[in-house]
Amino acid sequence: MKASTFSRTGILIGLFLGIAALVGLSCQRNLMTEPVPNRVMQVPATFAGQTTDFAFEVFKRVNEAEGPAKNVFISPLSLHMALGMVLNGADGATAQEIQKTLKLDAQTLAEANQTYTYLLENLPKADSRVTLGLANSVWYRQGYSVEQTFQDVLRETFKAEIAGLDFGSATAKDRINGWADQQTNGRIKKVLDQVPPNSVMFLMNALYFKGDWKIPFDPGKTVDMPFLLPESGQKMVKMMRTTAEFRRTFHPAYTAFELPYGNGQFAMTVLLPQENITADAVLKSVSASEWSQLQKDMTAGPIAIGLPKFTLEYESKLNDILKSMGMPTAFTGAATFTKMNRNGGLFIDFVKQNTFVAVDEKGTEAAAVTTVGMVESLPPSAICNRPFVVIIHEKTSGTVLFMGKISNPHM
Repeated sequence: MKASTFSRTGILIGLFLGIAALVGLSCQRNLMTEPVPNRVMQVPATFAGQTTDFAFEVFKRVNEAEGPAKNVFISPLSLHMALGMVLNGADGATAQEIQKTLKLDAQTLAEANQTYTYLLENLPKADSRVTLGLANSVWYRQGYSVEQTFQDVLRETFKAEIAGLDFGSATAKDRINGWADQQTNGRIKKVLDQVPPNSVMFLMNALYFKGDWKIPFDPGKTVDMPFLLPESGQKMVKMMRTTAEFRRTFHPAYTAFELPYGNGQFAMTVLLPQENITADAVLKSVSASEWSQLQKDMTAGPIAIGLPKFTLEYESKLNDILKSMGMPTAFTGAATFTKMNRNGGLFIDFVKQNTFVAVDEKGTEAAAVTTVGMVESLPPSAICNRPFVVIIHEKTSGTVLFMGKISNPHM
């Protein structure tokens, strides 16, 4: 697969905003917050390093599942925080698997919860010129017993809105979709098509980001330019152009450059593969440790940049990926979520993420909603809707009185 400068859909746009992923905010709580000076985020090194490992692993697995021709845009942070809420409701082997998958096994749940709270409270204030929002919510079936201690930790640690709804009502999904719409400034309007009959709970995280480039592109320099597609052919795109001083580095496999937002606390890092290397090959080779080294290698200097304008809506169901990353039990009837409901019988039905991103001369707007659907285990069913066998017998003697096969029931 050939590639030239800005050559294909697979141009690897690494939106690592803050801590190796699009980082977020609480729209509802923080959009009206007064501007504050930039602050250095002090996330524990263990948490930051391990969650960056998680970000790269999940991104690589999603990309591999989609193939080279498809766009991919996810928020590892949104996924991590939603599963962090789920982790607080898990116990036993189920909790151990989730904690290990989240790369949090080197710290306690209490330590991880402290960091989640820190991020929720401080990320929105990191750069006064960037709009950030990070919000969590839990929606449960009205009448279903949700452990009070679980509700308390989600309210206190994750600042979560918790509400009971009549899941049998058509308005239930509208209320949940409305929350996603509101928290993403209208960019993600729908996350649920329906509420499955055995659903008992939805745990959700929403992220919203809007930042203007520190050095904006001049719209007068945007030109039509061919963009080589990954498999064959090309398409015309609106290519934004600028020549300025940015942090950049030149790797044998790719060129990396950094486009800062606002006051510079957040940035988009772009990895552009060399002409004879695919974006997928670059993605496979870049690890969390290489990403860390990349930050040290980049130095400020002049560079001529061309970046296509683009808008993308993306949706990904993550069940199989999370199972393969180490938490299969959570998706089965063997799961233990007794901290959510002491009677147990809960398991994860689905983990889904919806995202949006728009990049133009002024800056970037991006949003993500991660939804985790919890269901009750249903009793085994035996509906005799096909030919069946009957045996009438006396139990103490074992005597069989009648035997039959019913192939065509009549009344």
